[in-house]
Amino acid sequence: MNKAIKRRRHNLGYLIAIIATMSLIIVLFEPQSSQLLTPGPMNTGHASLECESCHRNAKGSLRQQLQANVQYLLSNRAIPADVGYRPVENLDCLFCHSRKNDRHPVFRFYEPRFQKAREAIQPHLCISCHLEHKGVRVTREADFCSNCHDDLEIKKDPLQVSHKQLVQQKQWKSCLGCHDYHGNHIMKTVTDSDLAHSDKTITEYFKSGVSPYSTKKRYKAKESRDNE
Repeated sequence: MNKAIKRRRHNLGYLIAIIATMSLIIVLFEPQSSQLLTPGPMNTGHASLECESCHRNAKGSLRQQLQANVQYLLSNRAIPADVGYRPVENLDCLFCHSRKNDRHPVFRFYEPRFQKAREAIQPHLCISCHLEHKGVRVTREADFCSNCHDDLEIKKDPLQVSHKQLVQQKQWKSCLGCHDYHGNHIMKTVTDSDLAHSDKTITEYFKSGVSPYSTKKRYKAKESRDNE
């Protein structure tokens, strides 16, 4: 078999692969195919949301997106283009969950002093603690306070076992036993160590259990992006 015939067969194979791939992409991004793309159950409180509530269309048409990625493969473009939908970003989360009184707003962690924390746990990204399609409320262990508060010491500490002692003992999972991370629950901060919520209670809350803090909230999340 001469080289010309081999080349034609290779080109035909590439053409068939490209057509099949493009056809699959077009089918998957049809609205009625959304369930095929879902990687797992929605997280707590998100069961009523549509895919489009978080996944927004990427820039350009599908043809333009594919052409841009061909240019990327040919080294004529610095970064690849999003195909179909763009990645979910903080703004997608904050559209429904924006709170003026947030004790740990994501923008704060962009400050230079939090560089080590960003490298360790990425607290500047909502999905670092609330990764979707896991069927839970929080997708991280409750020991993350160590990344910013490893030198914590409070004057006139109200606890029987001081915060300094808890830090020295590395009792990081005890923090959320008294403190609501985002501060959105209307509650009185626990000052008696014996009344602190257990690690088991906090873990169950993370998994979708009832809030141990309070059923009342300062800000209620929006239920859709229809009024965007």
